[in-house]
Amino acid sequence: MPVTLMNPEGMMKPDVYRQVAVATGSRQVHIAGQVAYDADGQLVARGDLAGQVAQAYRNVAIALAAAGATFNDVVRLTIYVVDWKYERMPDFLAGIEQVSKELNIVPAPASLIGVAMLFEPGVLVEIEATAVVD
Repeated sequence: MPVTLMNPEGMMKPDVYRQVAVATGSRQVHIAGQVAYDADGQLVARGDLAGQVAQAYRNVAIALAAAGATFNDVVRLTIYVVDWKYERMPDFLAGIEQVSKELNIVPAPASLIGVAMLFEPGVLVEIEATAVVD
């Protein structure tokens, strides 16, 4: 497997992401920011952070599959959330939980960044991914 994920001793060990990814594969896959659109370009789960997180992760999975990759190959996620406050964490995590088993999400290194807005009103979350495959 070209990606090894770890939480080194002496560092916090979160459940939903890893502190370090070591990639030894030769082909990089960069996924553009995915939002909660369905295949027809319609926004899914308007006003529902958990629902939008789940759909954005589904879209990342589709993009990864198109490149011959899965969440096992992801070395980095960057997640942008509109009007982020720590109090929104339960809804954010609920969205991941909704699709975790369905998509076999592996907790790669990740950053969650609060933003004032994304490119379109109503879009609450955007997820970028980088993967490495052999």
